[in-house]
Amino acid sequence: MPQLSKNLLKEMNKQIQEEMFSAWLYYAMSAYFESENLPGFGHWMRAQAMEEVTHGQKFFTHIHERGGKVELLDIKKPQATWDSPTAAFEDALNHEYHITSRIHHLMKIARDEGDFAAEMGILNWFVDEQIEEEVSVGEVLDKLNLIEGNKNGLYMLDKEMAARVFTPTATMTW
Repeated sequence: MPQLSKNLLKEMNKQIQEEMFSAWLYYAMSAYFESENLPGFGHWMRAQAMEEVTHGQKFFTHIHERGGKVELLDIKKPQATWDSPTAAFEDALNHEYHITSRIHHLMKIARDEGDFAAEMGILNWFVDEQIEEEVSVGEVLDKLNLIEGNKNGLYMLDKEMAARVFTPTATMTW
């Protein structure tokens, strides 16, 4: 299998950074929710953070399998507080839109370079995954907007959020 191009290698290393920042952001959101006495939301965000770490690992593995060198880049400090649970999920959804644009950027590079191994081996999976990510966060945001600050509704939604289970993807290699 041909090695990754320098450009795609650079961008995949950047994507590892993006995925690790995503995890860091969701851990920050988890801490925020815990501080607001919303442990179910905190649990949901920790599961989301763990999922983002596995996404970074997926790129890590792909780079190594293709003969590239992983370069771990600095991760900036995420925001720590939000005005409301709704504001946190609005930020989460906007962040997922950003990650989707990054995946599309990687897909364009792979297609332009004729790197079918990157396109079919990893990036197609991420295109589908980002649809799931946006839907998942969007559904919670829709529920938060539906209850519009109703404390009983927020309490019930917090209980629902606690039921999320993180399961690593079957395609993960460690």
